[in-house]
Amino acid sequence: MKLVKICGITQEKEADVLNEMLVDYVGFIQFVDWSKRNIPLEDAVRIMRQLDDRIHTVAVTVNPDAEQLDKIQNAGFSHIQIHGTISEKLLDRITLPVIKAFNGKDVSGYERYRKNDKIIGYIFDAHTPGSGEAFDWESIKNMPRDNKMRLVAGGIHPDNAALAVEVTGFDGVDVSSGVENDNGIGKSSEKIRKLVNKIRAIE
Repeated sequence: MKLVKICGITQEKEADVLNEMLVDYVGFIQFVDWSKRNIPLEDAVRIMRQLDDRIHTVAVTVNPDAEQLDKIQNAGFSHIQIHGTISEKLLDRITLPVIKAFNGKDVSGYERYRKNDKIIGYIFDAHTPGSGEAFDWESIKNMPRDNKMRLVAGGIHPDNAALAVEVTGFDGVDVSSGVENDNGIGKSSEKIRKLVNKIRAIE
C-alpha cells in the first residue's frame, strides 16, 4: 500500500480526519519561524496526543541546531525530518529515525545521506519547500535506489497525487498546501479524504 504523509498540521481539530483516514505520517513544522505552518513545540505535543498511536509523528525542521534537536527528541515525536544541511556531528546526536528532505537546490547531497543508517527515508520536494509549487517528477524517477522510503512532495493535491506516484515510482506522497482550506488556513477534511482515497486505490 502506498504511503501518505500530511504535513504542516496546526490545529487540534485536524486530528479527527487524520485518525479517520489513518494516514501514515503527520508532520509538524518546528523552529522554522518564516513558515506560516510553524507552531510552538507544546502545541505540536498537544495535537500528537490526539492522534492514533499507529500514526507516525514527524518533527519537520530546517538546518536544526543541537538545542532544537534535543527539544524535539524529548517531545515524543516518532521521527524527525530535516531540510537543508546537517553536520555529521549533529546527525550522530540524533536518536530518532531521520527522513531527509531534498529540493532542487540540494539534491546533489543525496549520495552523502544515503550512506547513513539513521536515515530511513527521503522526501523530494520543489525548489521552495512548502510553497505548493510542482516540479518535474521525471527528473527524480531514475535516481539511485535503495530499500529506504521515498516520498514525492511539491504541488501535490488530490487530483494529481496518483499521477505523481505513477511517474516517480515512489512509495507515496507528502502533502501540505494541497490539502489546505481554500483560504490557506488549516487543513480541509474533504481534501484529505479525497487524497488518501486516491493514493490507497493505487495497486
